[in-house]
Amino acid sequence: MATITLLLPERTRLPGPLPAPVGRVLARADHESGEAGTRAQLARHFRLIPDHWPVAALTRLVDAGDGPAAAADEIWLRADPAYVAPDLTGARLLGWGENLALDDDDLQAFLPALRPLFGDAGFALDAPHPARWYLRLPAGTRLPPLTGPDEALGEDLFAALPQGDEAAARRWRALITEVQVALHQHPRNRERAALGKPAVNALWFWGAGQLPDAVQSRYLHVRSQDPLLQGLAQMAGAAIATPASPGDGPAGDSLVDMRRLRSLELLAGQVLPPLLQSMERGEYDVLQLDFEDGASLRLRHGQRRWQFWRRPLATLAADAG
Repeated sequence: MATITLLLPERTRLPGPLPAPVGRVLARADHESGEAGTRAQLARHFRLIPDHWPVAALTRLVDAGDGPAAAADEIWLRADPAYVAPDLTGARLLGWGENLALDDDDLQAFLPALRPLFGDAGFALDAPHPARWYLRLPAGTRLPPLTGPDEALGEDLFAALPQGDEAAARRWRALITEVQVALHQHPRNRERAALGKPAVNALWFWGAGQLPDAVQSRYLHVRSQDPLLQGLAQMAGAAIATPASPGDGPAGDSLVDMRRLRSLELLAGQVLPPLLQSMERGEYDVLQLDFEDGASLRLRHGQRRWQFWRRPLATLAADAG
């Protein structure tokens, strides 16, 4: 039974009324609920063995392009370039990674100043992508809990730093401070300011772990620009593409990443109608809409013809009836 699954943002990001024809069809779908959040959403479609969430190892697999075997025994930690700004009560993370518009000139300027700091600590700094930097850590390196930048964005920086008096926490707080001092004094930041770009005055450490032994998924085709999702797909043996339309590409179980979508009109007016027509022709059997808030709508071939007593969905947030 071939399935097309659309990964979608939280329903609150797609407000507004559904067109009546689409609302009638979706009202007949099975309504399910699950855990909210990016990790939970992806975990519904990929099973990692062992069960952990090594973001750095998975994204580096895509960025470095050297294959799982080359990094299977390595521990990787994201060390993403970041912009931190002081305020009256401390400092806040205001930008990181791709938001900072980094290029190869930035890499050539910043990396030579930072690598000795990490080398002294026994770590190797690697930057196969301008926006995503990595540390390779020796086996057995103890790490304190590290907050992801998406959780810390705009929040008080102190609350996101490693806490406690344990040796690992103290070590990483000291390293973070050394990095900030080196970047604050770096002349490349004056050049970036002249170009209207924010300073790179910190690194954000997160996503530590080793590649899983295996990743299992039902999907034969994954369409996404997200390096984490691409890394999961690569480990699962799925074909990876980034077509403009979820209807493009070969048949078979397909997962289509549309989490950046912010237009209900585009979803209901341009994306769903051709998929529903394709299902009506019997070209696939199941269409699933998986939302980041944990809600899911699953429509099976022929289901649009029955359960006709259900009231049409007025919005995506409407409860099943």
